Amino acid sequence: MFNLEEELKKLPAKPGVYLMHDASDEIIYVGKAISLKNRVRQYFQKSRNVTPKIQRMIDRIAWFEYIVTDSELEALVLECNLIKEHSPRYNTMLKDGKAYPFLKATVQEAYPRLLFARQMKRDGSRYFGPFTSGRAIRDTIELANQLFHLRNCRRVLPRDTGKERPCLYYQIGQCPAPCQGFVEQEEYRRNFERAIKFLQGDTREIIRELTDKMNRASEAMQFEEAARYRDLIQSVRQVTEKQKITAEDNEDRDIVAMARGGDEAVVQVFFIRDGKLIGREHYYLTGTADEGNASVLSAFIKQMYSGTPYIPREIWTEEEIEDEEAIREWLSERRERRVYFRVPKRGQKERLLELAKRNAYMVLTKDAEKLKEERARTIGAMEEIQSLLGIEGLIRVESYDISNINGFETVGSMVVFENGKAKKNDYRKFRIRTVSGPDDYGAMEEMLTRRFEHSRKEGLSEADSFRSLPDIIFMDGGRGQVNVAERVLQKLGYDLPVCGMVKDDHHRTRGLYFNNREIPIDTHGQGFRLITRIQDETHRFAIEYHKLIRSKTQVHSVLDDIPTIGEVRRKALMRYFESLEQIKAATLEQLREVPGMNERSAAEVVRFFRQREKDGETEDRTKGL
Repeated sequence: MFNLEEELKKLPAKPGVYLMHDASDEIIYVGKAISLKNRVRQYFQKSRNVTPKIQRMIDRIAWFEYIVTDSELEALVLECNLIKEHSPRYNTMLKDGKAYPFLKATVQEAYPRLLFARQMKRDGSRYFGPFTSGRAIRDTIELANQLFHLRNCRRVLPRDTGKERPCLYYQIGQCPAPCQGFVEQEEYRRNFERAIKFLQGDTREIIRELTDKMNRASEAMQFEEAARYRDLIQSVRQVTEKQKITAEDNEDRDIVAMARGGDEAVVQVFFIRDGKLIGREHYYLTGTADEGNASVLSAFIKQMYSGTPYIPREIWTEEEIEDEEAIREWLSERRERRVYFRVPKRGQKERLLELAKRNAYMVLTKDAEKLKEERARTIGAMEEIQSLLGIEGLIRVESYDISNINGFETVGSMVVFENGKAKKNDYRKFRIRTVSGPDDYGAMEEMLTRRFEHSRKEGLSEADSFRSLPDIIFMDGGRGQVNVAERVLQKLGYDLPVCGMVKDDHHRTRGLYFNNREIPIDTHGQGFRLITRIQDETHRFAIEYHKLIRSKTQVHSVLDDIPTIGEVRRKALMRYFESLEQIKAATLEQLREVPGMNERSAAEVVRFFRQREKDGETEDRTKGL
């Protein structure tokens, strides 16, 4: 039994992270402290004024735990990791954790390449970005390879030199074929260095060179060649124009500005690389009510930069953030060079920050109605269902259904909704083992028993969906299915509400079966629409799994019936011949040429199809009689 007063006395006056749990053991808040003793005790002091949000959290705390660290910096890193892992409902949360791609220059290779990369690694390569558009990276790589005649193959050079013939890019004059030794390494690397300058924004030399070539081709009346150079010049200028000059210091920085409304906030980030604006992105934050701007910005920066491999030299914000010193030290360690926070107050810098802020307000205003509708169809719908059933705190819904055709290959489905949204990573499929024939109740009992027995296993990983118990169970059916679920839960010692989704004669949802009575529901409300979505999704997931099982049992090749022809030889025959008819008509000599076929296997194929022909002729003669 957790004794709050006793546990508060045991708190150490050391830095660390604390985790607040509710009665169901869910982690509802993660925080860090310079002194755990002082910080955690403050939550339970009656004289302290707290925001309504914090008070709601305190009312739900059943127990807490803490992890001691050696420093505030270690506590900050641990706090970031735990928030990302558990997504506590009372922390300010970044809704969309995006990962941006990079352009990778393999400068460590003898014949370097330009590649698309999802992550920045310490592999000796040079990285450009991050970029907000993967298409822009691929276009830039394609253009640079054309301009500077770089290879894009995967061959390891010079080890693989001369092992294979040159590819199509050599044939069309786009690659000098270093794989054949047709270009000296020094010459190739000089071209590669020119490509690096191009990626850094120095396009004057290449435009001058292309212009000279275009003019010479035009004077020689080689108009197709001149048009090709003209198009390349246009492509270079388009790439350059996408990078709007914003500063003359060639620094890397992120400009962070925020707009707020209710419990939502939008943060706009401008990505400045080498003094150029390469892109922008906006992020949604939830749980910001009753939080100050400094606190919200601090939460955003910690979550965003814990998930991105690239950290710029400077981060501009509209005001100073909470824990700035600790966050700066943490980011500097990750970057391995010092990171600076700036709060511009005047001039061009302030105007850039104001531009980012206006963009954030535009997104918030434009999406305000959409966000309102989204909340109504998810959280608002769950609130309607709670009111209808007289239950509070419904977050996680699990719904179950059975699918079979006359008892053949019975399967079950479990779908999960949290806060009114489908959580597809937690969906699970069940292949019914102990029930044969059309016994939906027996199949449901087996599925639920397996699901809730599994949740009792020790050592379940954080990713295991059976680790979390539902706040309510929805059954695709009425009294019968509800009774089955309640019987299983009672047998296993679980006290969870079970609700049936009842359909009418036209297979449309008409109400809920709960506490031994059918509850009518407003068919025009968001709660009804959510129940319908849950029911349809549960049914769809079960049907798709059943179709998959059926297709696997029904897929059968005639080649599988031939003795000595297993999966490997079957695939070899299908690759070697264009059709089954060609295999039937093949001679013994032709079959022996198939990779992996020996004399015996080839003879078996010939014998098999000849026997089938004879059997078919006999059958035809019998029918004629």
